[in-house]
Amino acid sequence: MNEKGNQKGMNWLTYALMTVFFWGVYGVILHMGRGLLPMGSEAPHAGLKAFLLVCLAYFLVGFVTILVLKSRGTNWSFSASGAGISLLAGLAGAAGALTLVLALGAANKEFGAAAASAVMPIVFGGAPIINAIVAMMVHPPEGGFKSLPLPFILGILLAAGGGVLVAMYAPTNTGGTVKPAASAGAANH
Repeated sequence: MNEKGNQKGMNWLTYALMTVFFWGVYGVILHMGRGLLPMGSEAPHAGLKAFLLVCLAYFLVGFVTILVLKSRGTNWSFSASGAGISLLAGLAGAAGALTLVLALGAANKEFGAAAASAVMPIVFGGAPIINAIVAMMVHPPEGGFKSLPLPFILGILLAAGGGVLVAMYAPTNTGGTVKPAASAGAANH
């Protein structure tokens, strides 16, 4: 351990980049799994069945977390407020995963196998914006919102614009580009 309490070789940026990777592949893999589940009359339920398996995966990762806590020598104490807020965070995460499944299913009608290319940029472009707003509400900046630096405001605008542009012009599964009007017309034929 170093003086800041981090394990050697694993710091916050390493974990953050690992999260970027895992969440970056999540939507594509989830949509692939949805597409490989029984179709026909079961097609409307495929996304929710895939989500049910995601919930099972969370349960399994929970067991790994127990082992990590045990290996670190935890005393298993919890505070009521910390447990409550943590459960609320879990509900927000689970609700987001559920609405992501619903978004992928709805986008599948227009984009097919490339649905994740349309949905995920909106999710990952929008989530940092919501995160910044909520974080500022919980911990307001010194000097109030009027003191926000211009690069921060520009970053918010670029995140929003980037998410929309990546979603609108994402390469399709054939290597071309999806143009908004063309994809809508192609979906109807």
